[in-house]
Amino acid sequence: MSRKISVYKNLDWITVFFYFLLLGIGLISIYSADYSINETNSPLFSRFHSQLIWLSLAFVMGVVVLAINEKYFNFFAYFLYGASILLLLVTIVLASNTKGSYSWIEFGTFRIQPAEFSKFITALALAKFMSSYEFDISKMKNLVTAIALFMLPAIIIVLQKETGSALVFFVFFFVLYREGMSGLILLLGVSFVALFISVLRFNYPIGDGLGSWGMLISLFVLLLIDVVILFLQEQKNKTLLAFLIISFLAFACAFAINVWTPWTVNYEYIAFGCVLLFSMFALVRFVFTRNKNLLYATAFLVLMSGFCFSVNYIFAEVMEPHQQMRIKVFLGMEDDPTGTGYNVNQSKIAIGSGEFLGKGFLRGTQTKLDYVPEQVTDFIFCNIGEEFGFVGSIFTLLIYMFFLFRIIHLAERQFSTFNRIYAYCVVCIFFFHFLINVGMVIGLMPVIGIPLPFISYGGSSLWASSIMLFILIKIDAVRKEQLH
Repeated sequence: MSRKISVYKNLDWITVFFYFLLLGIGLISIYSADYSINETNSPLFSRFHSQLIWLSLAFVMGVVVLAINEKYFNFFAYFLYGASILLLLVTIVLASNTKGSYSWIEFGTFRIQPAEFSKFITALALAKFMSSYEFDISKMKNLVTAIALFMLPAIIIVLQKETGSALVFFVFFFVLYREGMSGLILLLGVSFVALFISVLRFNYPIGDGLGSWGMLISLFVLLLIDVVILFLQEQKNKTLLAFLIISFLAFACAFAINVWTPWTVNYEYIAFGCVLLFSMFALVRFVFTRNKNLLYATAFLVLMSGFCFSVNYIFAEVMEPHQQMRIKVFLGMEDDPTGTGYNVNQSKIAIGSGEFLGKGFLRGTQTKLDYVPEQVTDFIFCNIGEEFGFVGSIFTLLIYMFFLFRIIHLAERQFSTFNRIYAYCVVCIFFFHFLINVGMVIGLMPVIGIPLPFISYGGSSLWASSIMLFILIKIDAVRKEQLH
């Protein structure tokens, strides 16, 4: 009994305070957004009252988590991970089509999304693996295993056609980086995103049979970066500089042939040829110098170049039509004010109309007249912006930022490696949701269906987020006892 008392005594009440404050903001926003939608229905079945029920259950779950021995979170981490993977696979078979997604399991009127719970379960499994005695992130075997732990559920969730939830798992790369992973791997991830955008955004034909500007720019920039980096690391090797000059001359010759002769030379092939020649050159130099930087540069160049040629296939064949349209609208490739871009346009109008102080509670016109679809879930933030203006929006953002910084503080004061890694997983998950949700509401991020934790309407997200947070609060409360 005394131990239970000490647990509650040692709770980080500042984090708990922010938790309830965010829940309060969410309830107010949901009530306001739902006010005109369900006014003709029974209040018992309104979204506001549903959220109250889910919130109450989330609180009960939090109390249960606090009552569990903290050692169980570590001990059962792999078991829970295996169960979550199995449930994700079963979901693909049992789930019905919900707006193009197969990620919801239905029990009559009750629905649950297993992908939401797999996030914190994966965080527990990753923390357990990385806190093991034999773990060394500098060893390729350990690094690959750690990446596989969170990429496996992400791949399954993609198969559920729930790409937005799958993207959340990529934040675990930042946790690996925090624990000592090379920054080159992060650079690799950023490069994938940058190249994907570059190839798509500038996918304009240079001319008939000459290739596209996107591919040409991407390949040449990759080549330029690789040559310059190695030029600086190889004591300013003049051969590398000469190779860059030869590449420029190759493009100049191709340009001259295309302009002044009847023949056609594809610029993409020239760029790719330069990439291959440089790779062969770097490998030959590696044989003589044993400079591993040459090997890494070659691998990076070949991998990124291959990815460039696969972008269009991934976009056209792997992604769903609605995902393609969202990306096109976000990148400015298409204007769709009445379709995919409608939500974002109406959301920005709603936020802008709130001005400095807002229109007042329940007085929003864009939201009350249902101009903004999904205003209680993905676009809940626009309701705050319209009714409470710039002041209310900044207040909400600051509360969320203080909440995230507090979790970072909790992470840094942990004595256990397991606790610290799990805490950083938690803050990364929350930050991703926060960044993407607010970003897509104001038009800075593509619309990928990411809720704002504790504020957006939804039972699965609320329960999973609450359990994830209360596990952290529990292990933090007993951190000193773990030293004995």
